[in-house]
Amino acid sequence: MNLTLLKAKIHRAHVTHAELHYEGSCAIDGKLLDISGIREYEQIHIWNVSNGERLVTYAIRTDENSGIISINGSAARRAAPGDIIIIASYAQMSEAEAAAFK
Repeated sequence: MNLTLLKAKIHRAHVTHAELHYEGSCAIDGKLLDISGIREYEQIHIWNVSNGERLVTYAIRTDENSGIISINGSAARRAAPGDIIIIASYAQMSEAEAAAFK
């Protein structure tokens, strides 16, 4: 049996940009990606604390130390600059892998 567990999370980030006319994704400061363990092009879930919206997209890397969190494409209708969001990714693993996962 495989389990789906939380792999990585960026908690209470502030949206800096919402770019409607852009291919769908969430651009995230490269340093934040590295620190959190989220990989570029990895599927992510975004929960907007400010308005209750929830969405699934993928992460793209932007300039390190820029502080950028940009919600792009149609998802830009679900967030605005200044909104507080949680970004999470999940991993599927066996029970043995889950027991060793930290």
